[in-house]
Amino acid sequence: MRASNKERQTDFRLAITSGICLSLTLLPLAGCRATPPSKAETRVATWTKHHITIRGKHDINPLKPTADNIASGKDSFTSYCMVCHGLDGQNTGVPFAETVSPPIPSLASAQVQAYTDGQLRWIIKNGIWPSGMPPSDGEYSDREMWEMVLYIRHLPPAGSLGVPNVYSGSGK
Repeated sequence: MRASNKERQTDFRLAITSGICLSLTLLPLAGCRATPPSKAETRVATWTKHHITIRGKHDINPLKPTADNIASGKDSFTSYCMVCHGLDGQNTGVPFAETVSPPIPSLASAQVQAYTDGQLRWIIKNGIWPSGMPPSDGEYSDREMWEMVLYIRHLPPAGSLGVPNVYSGSGK
């Protein structure tokens, strides 16, 4: 028995509708794979962050890099920032630092150290959307943020502070 013209049209419409629904369902999944950015993308993103997105370029740290100020910055840093940046600011022991996209930068890297003190404080306060760097406005006073900047400028050697307890399995 041969299908009528009307049945063929209905089958065709059903096939087209099914194909569209399947495409709309799978299309968002095609963008779910995280791949490292190319060198060109990295250069553009870095330039944009340093010259457009990140503010505070001309803000001057009012605190001197004394041992006490750096130690205070370390205390604040290790109570909040260490979850993503490790105790040493260089991602030591952070299991996801290289696998998220974009990867979490070592704060000792030339790219991060190229920011001015004011820009680093602005980043601590406001975060960097959509990178995953959260804002900490309201978590710390201005003084504590400036102290964290001093700590970032005087980071200890990579690995010298060990792995954050939250990742070490020690439960302490």
